[in-house]
Amino acid sequence: MRLYDYNASGNCYKVRLLLSLIGSDYERVAVDIFAGDTLTPEFGRLNPVRETPVLELDGGEVVTQSNAILWYLAEGTEFLPEGVLDRAHVVQWLSFEQERMMGGIGGARFLSLTGRAPRQVAPRFAIGARGLTALEGHLEERDFVVGDRCSIADVSIFAYAHVAPDAGYDLAAYPAVAAWLDRMTTLRGFIDDLVPYPANASPGLSRSIYD
Repeated sequence: MRLYDYNASGNCYKVRLLLSLIGSDYERVAVDIFAGDTLTPEFGRLNPVRETPVLELDGGEVVTQSNAILWYLAEGTEFLPEGVLDRAHVVQWLSFEQERMMGGIGGARFLSLTGRAPRQVAPRFAIGARGLTALEGHLEERDFVVGDRCSIADVSIFAYAHVAPDAGYDLAAYPAVAAWLDRMTTLRGFIDDLVPYPANASPGLSRSIYD
């Protein structure tokens, strides 16, 4: 299988992290979203929404959206629970991740580090802060987000939570979250290969769907 991937994207990183945790081989295709790579007709045929990541299976089928890719890859592994209620809780936290972690922390981090729309940073930051507060309360008496082991809910939330300091969050205010982040790094197969945004992500240099 083939992963169309941008190495500075938290959404792409979460897929790479799960692939490493489950020990799955794949071909990685670098996509520079700020150089216009997702604007080509070829990429549009893979994903009409023109976003990364995109997982192309050996038979040519395509899965898009990071959390959908996580679910597909985790099926039949320890990272997706079997029980109906636990699976519902996984979906619950995947939704939380997109709204609070990606939309809040990820958005504030992206806008801050690339010098975009500074007036939009504060509302994004507030969304992320509410998310961290909720996650802190949830993790105070448990080791992982759903059940008693790491699931794709943890993998997904980790992607943006672990870089929250880049957006100005003080994780010392969230000790249960900080302990959980440390716990995640001890998992067999753990990787952290998320890179900083490059210069071409800045306004005036970028050619992407975000401009």
